[in-house]
Amino acid sequence: MYLFISGAEILIILVIVVMLFGADKIPEIARGLGKGMQQLKNATNEVKKEIVESGIDKNIDTKFTRDIQKEVTKIKNKVQDNIDDITGPVKRNL
Repeated sequence: MYLFISGAEILIILVIVVMLFGADKIPEIARGLGKGMQQLKNATNEVKKEIVESGIDKNIDTKFTRDIQKEVTKIKNKVQDNIDDITGPVKRNL
């Protein structure tokens, strides 16, 4: 289940798309979406690269963000475990 959409719902959406655009237009639309996603990904990577390079030029340590991310992940996991411990018996009783 992807994004709370079942297989039957995806099939219905695909049928509607084929009816609206026709089978010959779907590859063209998919190609356009793929190119757009690739351009967005390239632009995002370029911005990230520029930020890192400007940090290096100004002698700013950019590796501390990894440490922060690790700590946030640890805390998130602890909180999730606590929530699971609390809600576990409640879910089982229902």
